[in-house]
Amino acid sequence: MLYRRFGRTELQMPVFSCGGMRYQYKWQDIPQWQIPRAQQENLEATIRRAIDVGMNHIETARGYGSSEMQLGRILPRFPRKELIVQTKVSPQADAREFKRDFEKSLRNLRLDYVDLLGLHGINNAEILDYSIRPGGCLDVARKLQEQGKVRFIGFSTHGPTDIIIQTINTNEFDYVNLHWYYINQVNWAAIEAANRHDMGVFIISPSDKGGKLYDPPQKLVNLCAPLSPMVFNDLFCLSHSQVHTLSLGAAKPQDFDEHLKTLELLDNASDILPPILTRLQAEAIATLGEDWVKTWHINLPTIEETPNQVNIPVILWLWNLASAYDMLDYAKMRYNLLGNGSHWFPGNKADHVNELDLRSCLNRSPHADKIPTLLTQAHQILASEAVQRLSQS
Repeated sequence: MLYRRFGRTELQMPVFSCGGMRYQYKWQDIPQWQIPRAQQENLEATIRRAIDVGMNHIETARGYGSSEMQLGRILPRFPRKELIVQTKVSPQADAREFKRDFEKSLRNLRLDYVDLLGLHGINNAEILDYSIRPGGCLDVARKLQEQGKVRFIGFSTHGPTDIIIQTINTNEFDYVNLHWYYINQVNWAAIEAANRHDMGVFIISPSDKGGKLYDPPQKLVNLCAPLSPMVFNDLFCLSHSQVHTLSLGAAKPQDFDEHLKTLELLDNASDILPPILTRLQAEAIATLGEDWVKTWHINLPTIEETPNQVNIPVILWLWNLASAYDMLDYAKMRYNLLGNGSHWFPGNKADHVNELDLRSCLNRSPHADKIPTLLTQAHQILASEAVQRLSQS
């Protein structure tokens, strides 16, 4: 395993972290006796495999159902100082609820402290206010830190880049969990801001949210050769020293194997990546046109500025991926979360776009004339049954 300094925490963080979002039995809290023995054995084998390969950062959340409780049956068996344990707790308007949730996390994990506590889901201005206002959740987290129950405090986010940067610039957090990978690089400015504040940078779900790369379309496989799309994406992310760790949401011990192939390639990333990056860019231009590829994102409206809160930037991004790289399954999965993802994936589909007057919100876009038609096409191609976030299932 390779390790990187996790910002001002000074922790030596493995470049791959063991994410706890996929190996738990249920997305709801349940009694321990309801967990099947085989399922618990699988989780424990996954944790042992992670630690055997040096992946000693175990990451979970209060919102991950039975994950914390199941981890609590194995983590205390390992030398505590050899582990980096992170959980995440969602900010609440009443900071006392945040404290109660954290105490439940700690009991479930059967630990005296966690190394990293993340305020889970600072995705908009309201949740940021819950976090940083006097007497808010961050103040509670600081008291927990003083009591020795928390070593370092960070935040996770699925929010827009401006909210992420605003949160980073408070200089109140030691690290950030955020999305950034080849197909979605919009948060690079936030990563740069985190580096200026010497914060740890943790990339959320590079293989699932980064493109369902465990089940890639053949076109993407061909474009990423000789690497698998998963290894390509890992190498792309880790070739940037500003990134410290990628979360691998394993469901079974073997799920780490493909990722681990990346480690021996890192020293040669500057030779390996350019031909693949060139092919990916060339294919996008051949399919979508150079002007569109380079300018489609310019001056698009926010959902707040758009009638019916249609999420134009996300819909066009997904249309691009489905068109250029045949990433149709991924695009459908994400598109059908719109309207059902709350602040984790905000905005609505383009199902009624023909009834909306988008001229005003698109008046600064160089592609204002054709975007309504593309939105209609995207809905026709991508719409299917509504999708729930995993934590809602």
